[in-house]
Amino acid sequence: MPTYMTSFVYNGEGWQKLAKNPEDRSIPVKALMEKLGGRLISMYYMAGDYDGFIIYEAPDAKVAATAVVAVGLAGHIRTLKTSQLYTVAEATEVMGNAGKLAYPAPKG
Repeated sequence: MPTYMTSFVYNGEGWQKLAKNPEDRSIPVKALMEKLGGRLISMYYMAGDYDGFIIYEAPDAKVAATAVVAVGLAGHIRTLKTSQLYTVAEATEVMGNAGKLAYPAPKG
């Protein structure tokens, strides 16, 4: 299954609710992913541009997008950004395949 990473930023209301009632948000994320046929691999919080991220497997990009939209609809997230992740072996294969192709640069 493809692996994805979604970074998130809580909005003010989300932080207020979590400060008043701290909870393990990986539990509902795990349940959502399993309901969609995927699997939560890990969830981390961090300091910086994003408040945290999750790494998960989903059957395909449409399922991953469905999960992201469902989370956004809950109303406690301000920003979501999703990227597909590749193993080193997958990336090496992609590089090798690209190296066999010729693509012309602009003629300007």
